[in-house]
Amino acid sequence: MANVNSTDSNTPQTSADKSRKIAEAAREKQWKKPSFLREMFLGNLRMDMLFPFPEPLGTERPEFQEFRSKIITLLNEIDSDEIDRIGRIPKKMIKQLTEMGAFGMKIEKKYGGLGFSLSEYCQILKLVASRDGNISALLSAHQSIGVPQPLSMFGTAAQKEQYLPQLAAGAISAFALTESDAGSDPARLVTTVRESPDGKAYILSGEKLWCTNGTIAKLLVVMARHQEDDAISAFIVETGWEGVSVSHRSEFMGLKALENGQLHFNNVRIPKNNLLGERGKGLKLALITLNTGRLTLPATAAGTAKTCLEICRRWAAERVQWGRPIAHHETVAHKIADVASQTFAMDAIADLSAAMAENENDIRLEAAIAKLYNTEKLWQIVDETLQIRGGRGYETAYSLKGRGEKGIPVERILRDSRINRIFEGSSEIMRLFISREAVDKHLQVAGNLLDTKKTLWQQLPSLPKILFFYLRWYLPLWLKWGRWPRFGQYKELASHVRFIERSTRKLAREIFHGMVWHRARLERRQAFLGRIVDIGAALFAMAASVSRARKIFEEGNRNAVNLADVFCKRTRRSVQRLFEDLWHHADGPRRKIGRQVADKQFTWLEEGAAGLEAPQPVELPIEESFYLEEGYFETSMSSVYSN
Repeated sequence: MANVNSTDSNTPQTSADKSRKIAEAAREKQWKKPSFLREMFLGNLRMDMLFPFPEPLGTERPEFQEFRSKIITLLNEIDSDEIDRIGRIPKKMIKQLTEMGAFGMKIEKKYGGLGFSLSEYCQILKLVASRDGNISALLSAHQSIGVPQPLSMFGTAAQKEQYLPQLAAGAISAFALTESDAGSDPARLVTTVRESPDGKAYILSGEKLWCTNGTIAKLLVVMARHQEDDAISAFIVETGWEGVSVSHRSEFMGLKALENGQLHFNNVRIPKNNLLGERGKGLKLALITLNTGRLTLPATAAGTAKTCLEICRRWAAERVQWGRPIAHHETVAHKIADVASQTFAMDAIADLSAAMAENENDIRLEAAIAKLYNTEKLWQIVDETLQIRGGRGYETAYSLKGRGEKGIPVERILRDSRINRIFEGSSEIMRLFISREAVDKHLQVAGNLLDTKKTLWQQLPSLPKILFFYLRWYLPLWLKWGRWPRFGQYKELASHVRFIERSTRKLAREIFHGMVWHRARLERRQAFLGRIVDIGAALFAMAASVSRARKIFEEGNRNAVNLADVFCKRTRRSVQRLFEDLWHHADGPRRKIGRQVADKQFTWLEEGAAGLEAPQPVELPIEESFYLEEGYFETSMSSVYSN
């Protein structure tokens, strides 16, 4: 595989500058549409954007309800534990999904799709994920980030006519960006394209790693670097073309049936009209696609949390210890209350973010925070669910059924859920992305002053503009009234909204203080930025919960107010701790220790362990006969199972 422009010979600083330049070029520079979270990070709480809680688009339509019923019927027929054990989604089930139109949910009807709204699509993925993570990953990778989404947004009319009908009819697709040395850092991308000698095509060479759906996909979106000038573009690639092969099917801790693998491209000829979007705008295309595509993960996390809540509820009522159901023991009751209130908040965030996208808001921050928050909280919920179930939570569903008990799949849910904190941007990368967008206005105003490459004389002309902006912006963050009787329309939850408003202004002040104190070092203070993001996420979750609770209360269900109240009370304490930790922490010593460990200064602490140097046994794949019987062999995949 050709490696043009390798960064190996570059200094770390040069490499970092290059990566930053590429990432900045891929960003959306303008904020042409309203954003609740952008305003929040600037100290302005826009509850009018959340209240009344926006209605999802289309979910009451008979057509949608009919499809939803079909999905429920299908989910009730499947054996998810058997799928997990064998490591494959049966071909029969994929055929059923195809015949239902499940692979064309987001594709317009004129191309053979179902034409669902984003809210409708997310509700279906929420439902599917509540039963089986493998199937939700299959559908989501195909439609949220696979070919249909970027093709619908950036494709030409001819490209749409050619490929969207195939995709709606069940031609599975995948998104190929990650490489063995290029994950979140696009500067390390080495898969390349060059113009063919006849000038009519591009020649693609390289490898892609961890491509979900890649082992069974018919169509791919591939990101590659032009050899001529290093520009990164996106291409539609058919896996049936000569030179495309699957070199490895990956196996993971969870999602055992995930069709994820390593793809190899050996001088693949791509017609020039298969360039997707503009030349050199591949990363921008990817980021814009992910803004909407990420909304699937908050929805699937909320769906899984609902299943955990049901497991906790049923078990806490039927399990008796010391003469009482365990739900009557305070420690367990607290855990259940936390699972319930957190699930309520996650559900509100997922639905709100999708509705905001439908209302044509700029949701780059909302989508990222929804993904970050819901996937992080789901992991906590699943862990507590396992704890409540005890040994039965740790035992596999297959084993439970084998000895005559209900096969409650907590162990499988835990394994399947862990990847969500890594999928489509790890939590750490999400915090960096969000923090960059959170300080965008400040960089627009005062970026010249923070640029260490500029001299004092180059910075001085920008001082009047900077002073003018901050004199008008900063003082109101202290002077606005944030106590009673403001936000009285929220009734019992008004005190929480007042807390959100005060904390919003405090958050904006702390962002400013951090920029003044750290200046150009701020981008390296990832712990500080991470806390800023976590505060914003928590306040967003509180605001979404309050708005959803008021809506449900007005529909006659008071219990929602109680859930939101418990959630907000606990979250307020978390926010207060995060504010304190902004300036009182052990970040410096921790940073130093971390680097010293990596520099082998603490290898003495590893003494007494067996170490990693012992040869690892090679585990053979599941018998070929299964794949032959199920009809999974394809010409392009034969190398995967023949080795």
